Amino acid sequence: MVNVNGVDLCADSFGDPGDPTLLLIMGSAASMDWWETELCERLAAGSRHVVRYDARDTGRSVTYEPGKPTYTGADLVADIIGVLDAFGVERGHLVGESSGGALAQVAALDHPNRVASLTLIATSPAGPAPDLPPMTADAAARFSGIGTPDWSDRQAVVDYIVASARACASPTVPFDEAAARELAAAVVERTTNVESSFTNHDLIDGTDPWRDRLGDLAAPALVIHGTDDPVFPLGHGQALAREIPGAKLLVLEGVGHEHPRRAWDRIVPAVLEHTAG
Repeated sequence: MVNVNGVDLCADSFGDPGDPTLLLIMGSAASMDWWETELCERLAAGSRHVVRYDARDTGRSVTYEPGKPTYTGADLVADIIGVLDAFGVERGHLVGESSGGALAQVAALDHPNRVASLTLIATSPAGPAPDLPPMTADAAARFSGIGTPDWSDRQAVVDYIVASARACASPTVPFDEAAARELAAAVVERTTNVESSFTNHDLIDGTDPWRDRLGDLAAPALVIHGTDDPVFPLGHGQALAREIPGAKLLVLEGVGHEHPRRAWDRIVPAVLEHTAG
């Protein structure tokens, strides 16, 4: 546990603290468990100090009453810098996925002296925008059909997480339900308040729009995006790569709104190469 901006967050690290630090930032309602241990170990084996953490209301970090979060998106951005401080990191390489990638972009814009590079996975430069493709109709139908579980029923929550993961995954590749169920069970086991975890992030005020500031980003950026992302279709990643100066784009065929194990052989070397400077 580390104290960050007056609250307690749960964090974990791998590798030598003397190596360059990769700070892994997961998306909405997602604990650090979604950065699987083996993935972190593979990154650390490339001479990286890897840090992952539970954002507010996820995992074992500080939790708030369901439906009544008292923090904002700006607080979550400040927490990124606070976690770097807690680990004594002057400049870190931020790796953000989904809404965690959005937070990483804002952190790099607001604190350029603290961010050595950005890796942006399955994320977007903005909220809904007329020039960016919307969530696919099939995905919207899958999400709307999931419903809300009885948060006191552990098995119902596991089923809910698995269904959500299936909705995010590529529809063109067989879904690994056994792995998803194992991870979902671990998430439920570690989470202090699952109702808050899967409710409160959707209720907080977001950060101010930042897309028109992307041209000011000084940190080198690597954009990783799947061809089958149903939540943020590929056009979102392409827009990021186009609007961030010098950004590189890695397109993953047959990958959805996820970083599945079958894609690690491409993701890990790309991240290590990008953060080698």
